[in-house]
Amino acid sequence: MDSSSSSSAGATAFVGAFILVYLVIICAAVAFAIWVHWRILAKAGFNGALALLILIPLGGLVPLLMLAFGRWPIEDQLAAALAGRPAPPVNPNPFAGPPATQ
Repeated sequence: MDSSSSSSAGATAFVGAFILVYLVIICAAVAFAIWVHWRILAKAGFNGALALLILIPLGGLVPLLMLAFGRWPIEDQLAAALAGRPAPPVNPNPFAGPPATQ
């Protein structure tokens, strides 16, 4: 009876350690995905915090659709630079509308 309880305790410890390692790997993968999305959105001229939407189920589609079908703020800056005009200000929140002019 003693050997069966020690093997049961060993199996429980193994499963517990496996779950802990699995959770650490999943958290690292999610953090890496958020970092990558943040960098892509920031380079395109959008607010990088939109990357946090990937934490919501199907929320990651919002930035993807913005990148695929929306006009990138960096395109406006490039067009202004090529035309010799000053670049328009970057709006940190694309959902708030255009920035106020003074």
